[in-house]
Amino acid sequence: MTDNDVRPWAGPLRNQPGLPLRVAAYSRIAEAIRRGTLRPGSLLPTETELGTAMEVSRTVVREALMLLEEDGLVRAKRGVGRFVSESLPRLGVERIQPFEDLLAIPDHPVSLERIQAVRQPASEFIAPGIGAEMDQECLLWETVISRDGEKIAHLQEHISTHPGTPGGREDVAAALAVGPGSGTMLTALTAALGPTLGPGRCDIGLTTAGPSRAKLLDLRGTDSVMVLTQYVQRDGAPFYLAKCLVTARAGHLSVRQS
Repeated sequence: MTDNDVRPWAGPLRNQPGLPLRVAAYSRIAEAIRRGTLRPGSLLPTETELGTAMEVSRTVVREALMLLEEDGLVRAKRGVGRFVSESLPRLGVERIQPFEDLLAIPDHPVSLERIQAVRQPASEFIAPGIGAEMDQECLLWETVISRDGEKIAHLQEHISTHPGTPGGREDVAAALAVGPGSGTMLTALTAALGPTLGPGRCDIGLTTAGPSRAKLLDLRGTDSVMVLTQYVQRDGAPFYLAKCLVTARAGHLSVRQS
């Protein structure tokens, strides 16, 4: 028995092109949390109950809940279950820096493998970070970062492509029109837009890789990884959001504040 009734927000998830089911499940639960249907501090239904309510597998639900924990909307209590966070998360503090620069060390440059560059609907979590409305189109670049032949990080970068948002401007389109190339999205944006970017903030947390991302990083799904969630503004408005999972192979990281 949980503190929440799943019926007010239950129903089958609809498939959207380019949007994985785990992200759709994440968005459904996150929206219920922000609207108060799932109340702050209350116990969530079990993975099985959530899967039945949304007509998806338990694996999909587990990965969605993992993302919700990473983003501070849900917390887990061992032996009891998962609870809705008492308050919605706020942004952390960090300087603006592309992740390939953060992860590179002298004489050991990083290499990037682009997994995909696609347009897809903005999720509940992504939309406010890029100044878009939920389900408006955004651009996703997904990259695996390696160093000395070892995969050390998985990076997802998002920016709005909707007209009227900072990410939908012509100069942004021009900066990214050449395609992913050899650098990250933030590297391309910084080179083209320079000092118009900022301020930037970053949340730093700990999570597990999960089945999907573990395959990309040659890990086990239960292996611990650091999660860095980076937010960048432009002209005082949300502009760019990235989430980077960093493995223990990356070694020590320096956090520089200014």
